[in-house]
Amino acid sequence: MLIAVNPKLPMRDKLVTRNFYIQMLGFKQFGDADFEGYLMLEKDAVQIHFFEFKELDIYSNYGQIYIRTNEIEQLYQTFLDNHVQIHPNGHLDLKPWRQLEFSLLDPDHNLLTFGQSI
Repeated sequence: MLIAVNPKLPMRDKLVTRNFYIQMLGFKQFGDADFEGYLMLEKDAVQIHFFEFKELDIYSNYGQIYIRTNEIEQLYQTFLDNHVQIHPNGHLDLKPWRQLEFSLLDPDHNLLTFGQSI
């Protein structure tokens, strides 16, 4: 039986990634261990792992995840209040597939899309 999935995304700088996700998006560090070149963060029931890739070309990075939420308008507003830059083509919008969605890029251009079923 499958019980969870924890995506792994590339990061160039652990401190920058940690600060963005914790200070801007409200995540917290998962566990006590601090592994070199690896980072585990969580928010509510979602956990994201990051691996160090110092040579990452952010403009050819296709890392992306889709995160479901049941409070998308509140989450969107919280991110706006925290001055999180929403993707220019990813503002909160109802999609034809009946998902209310928005997207943003993290410091390494990993695309995070948040969605809620309508």
